[in-house]
Amino acid sequence: MPTSPPETRASLLLRLRDAADVAAWEEVVAIYGPLVFRLAQRRGLQEADAEDVVQEVFVAVGNSVSSWMENPRRGRFRNWLLGIARNIAINILTRRPKGTVGLGGDDGLMSLAEIPTHGPLSSQFDLEYRQEVYRWAAEQVRAAVSPVTWEAFHLTHVMGHTIEDVARRLGVSVGTIYIGRSRVMNRLRQLAGQFEVAE
Repeated sequence: MPTSPPETRASLLLRLRDAADVAAWEEVVAIYGPLVFRLAQRRGLQEADAEDVVQEVFVAVGNSVSSWMENPRRGRFRNWLLGIARNIAINILTRRPKGTVGLGGDDGLMSLAEIPTHGPLSSQFDLEYRQEVYRWAAEQVRAAVSPVTWEAFHLTHVMGHTIEDVARRLGVSVGTIYIGRSRVMNRLRQLAGQFEVAE
């Protein structure tokens, strides 16, 4: 039975109610911003138009996250965000003079505006969400460990080199590689796990 994709942790969403909580907003934008941007670009929008969509999506989230949180029938945060992106696309389409949208033109915006919040594209959005959570967690861990520890993890876990080869290459013991790799994996799981809550 497939597991459901991780969801944004409830404590982070609660913190978004406070517009002055810069750390919470930075975390959400770091994970969801690239997703919305890539989604817009895949639908044919130029970089500047995709950036506009991202900016407007987060302004809209900031303006309505409290009411969304209070809705007892709210769905997943990602679906809500995807719906906002779709609505923003419609707004951009209707307020710009025809033919001024850029690459993909009005067709690109209409394509973005027609995104369903369920189905294959939603599944792709979920997959990219998982990847973005991993990238975010990896950045946090990489900044917190020594360069040798990170390199050992990357070479063994990501690149698939043997622990013995990496130990020789880095001039450390095999035990050091095992310990460092275990610490990195535990921290990655802990950070990524913050985004896994029951849906």
